[in-house]
Amino acid sequence: MSATAPRHEDAVARYFEAWNADNASARAKAVAAAWTEDGRYTDPLADVSGHEGIAAVIAAAREQFPGFEFRLTGGVDGHHDIARFSWELVSTADGSAPVAGSDVITLDGQGRIRAVFGFLDRLPAGA
Repeated sequence: MSATAPRHEDAVARYFEAWNADNASARAKAVAAAWTEDGRYTDPLADVSGHEGIAAVIAAAREQFPGFEFRLTGGVDGHHDIARFSWELVSTADGSAPVAGSDVITLDGQGRIRAVFGFLDRLPAGA
């Protein structure tokens, strides 16, 4: 049984704003709004902390997949200071989604992300 609260959904919405920011300035602002200053992002390809490190990981993903955006698939499931959700990386041109994953986030008392633990569920062939 989920006790998802608006703060879980708001945190995930800010997370996607950061991942979908299309320039460095917007990305820095979105990362600062979503994560605590010492926030961490960990997945099979990255393990960084701090706003600059997180923004760099996002920028690298956006450079690798130009014309794509991250989209939530399904709902946000949360309780206490933890939430989980799934996502896809979708082409804005043709709707293909070569990358998909699931993330678990932890929040601070103000609903900002302390840590992300990401899992890649689908990758393009040869990746």
